Amino acid sequence: MTWTQYRLTLALALSLLLHLAPFIEGLFEPAPKSAAPPPLKAELRRTPSLPTPSLPAPVPLTLPEPQRPAPVAKTTPPAKKVMTAPTGKRNWQDEIRQQFRKQHERQEFYPVEAIRQGIEGEALVLVMLDPNGQVSAARIEESSGHRILDDAALRAVRALRSLPADAPRETLLPVRFRLR
Repeated sequence: MTWTQYRLTLALALSLLLHLAPFIEGLFEPAPKSAAPPPLKAELRRTPSLPTPSLPAPVPLTLPEPQRPAPVAKTTPPAKKVMTAPTGKRNWQDEIRQQFRKQHERQEFYPVEAIRQGIEGEALVLVMLDPNGQVSAARIEESSGHRILDDAALRAVRALRSLPADAPRETLLPVRFRLR
């Protein structure tokens, strides 16, 4: 047997012995069992909440159904129109309601398809105004549950023009769609 063959045989025997060692009982003394490692502890930490911007209370924007004038009896004289003096500065919420009413009168507010299907709902829209009182951005914060109403609410809000200076730069507007 040559030196190379001897080394190869020795390596093979040693390899077999090491591979079979775990299967042969009593050949090696079992390793002493160590104590189990302590259990891992995990804690959930609350992240500090960011301050939320103070927003005014949402303004409900329900539009009344356009009313048809009642027929006037021929025996009664026409009612006189009483003119009142303007109160001056208008509230930004009243301005928004008035602009929504105008859209409703022009049949631009409530989608015709939603009326046909009898869909009602309320979308909460976040509105951001620029310093000139124009809508610079709007997005749905809470859906009405119907895409057609959400899109109509965004269109109505984006169509707002020249809101008063006292209007907040960022506010939540609930836009309600109700059938009567």
